[in-house]
Amino acid sequence: MGRADIPARERLIFAMDVPNADAARRLADTLGDSVSFYKLGLELFMAGDYFELLEWMVGSGKKVFVDLKFFDVPATVAAAVKRLRNRGVTFTTVHGNQSIMEAAAAAKGDVKILAVTVLTSLDRGDLDDLGFHCDVERLVLSRARRALEAGCDGVVSSGLEVQLLREHLGDKLLVVTPGIRPVENRPTDDQKRVVSVEQAFESGADYIVVGRPIRDAADPKAAAEGIQQSVARVFST
Repeated sequence: MGRADIPARERLIFAMDVPNADAARRLADTLGDSVSFYKLGLELFMAGDYFELLEWMVGSGKKVFVDLKFFDVPATVAAAVKRLRNRGVTFTTVHGNQSIMEAAAAAKGDVKILAVTVLTSLDRGDLDDLGFHCDVERLVLSRARRALEAGCDGVVSSGLEVQLLREHLGDKLLVVTPGIRPVENRPTDDQKRVVSVEQAFESGADYIVVGRPIRDAADPKAAAEGIQQSVARVFST
């Protein structure tokens, strides 16, 4: 699927970061047709009933992004990815070196593999703490190039680096951008490298991931629809 072939309303992926599957179902019912693509992450996985929730969402006509950031020995990662095949999963994430990414890509079947570049919760100081003595942009581009070589379908990247990726890699990889904040970032927010909906897509993102601005809104459905309207405006010009 090329960038131009993605339906506009599928470009918004909602991060379903809630305590359990029952809460996820209730919120999905509240959101209704305002969201058609959901990211299910570690919190839900640890709460139990993860795969039952996944099947319920797929059965309800929703697209699902399994965001578990697989990072283990290559054979274990490959075995884990194989467990997602033929379940209706659209994306899953891997976070590791070349052999880990290659193992995930070789095992993917009908699931698209997204390689994490640099988490949007990390800034320059965090990278220093982790031992990465290079700038964020250089690290993101390096990891994206290696993901492409490994056979991954796309990357997860902050919107701050998307334009750089497009300049160097063109449309060879899908780019999914988290850390989207439609309004000014709160001091308590753990996302540090953020952009707006418009900035992400104008820089070249294919999808955006939005969580708290929808989940914590007084009216989550209205908040999601507001973001969908922003997306529609970008792609109608």
